Amino acid sequence: MGGTAVPFPPNPGSHFALQLDDHGSGVEVYPAGTELRPGGEVGGGFVRKEPRQFAPTHFALSVTTDAAKVKGIAEREGWHCFDCNRGPFHVIEVWVENEQMVEVLPPEYAAEYLSWTKPAEIASRMASAPTRRERIAAAK
Repeated sequence: MGGTAVPFPPNPGSHFALQLDDHGSGVEVYPAGTELRPGGEVGGGFVRKEPRQFAPTHFALSVTTDAAKVKGIAEREGWHCFDCNRGPFHVIEVWVENEQMVEVLPPEYAAEYLSWTKPAEIASRMASAPTRRERIAAAK
């Protein structure tokens, strides 16, 4: 992200990565098997369970850091990490805790991504994107 990461004491073993931007952007990363559950007005609570395997959602995160540093962090943590060509843009898939995929976009990848996801064009581009059935696997 280009900011900093600090331990997150409310859930031991967790970290809070902060962008240090004008918007307060950040992401908390919890140990594998942690669930965040609603807790009403007092806020969500943490429940530790067996790690699940893979999450059904992901997000793209533009960073000011170069690709080598992103890959180095993933390697240091023992996380799967892949440099992927999505066709109109590239991403680095970082599998946080080997469960949750984050598409990390270093500056050159972010430029490609932003060019393809222009607000006036994204709906039509997504509607015309090919279905890639070979990437859809049945559960084993």
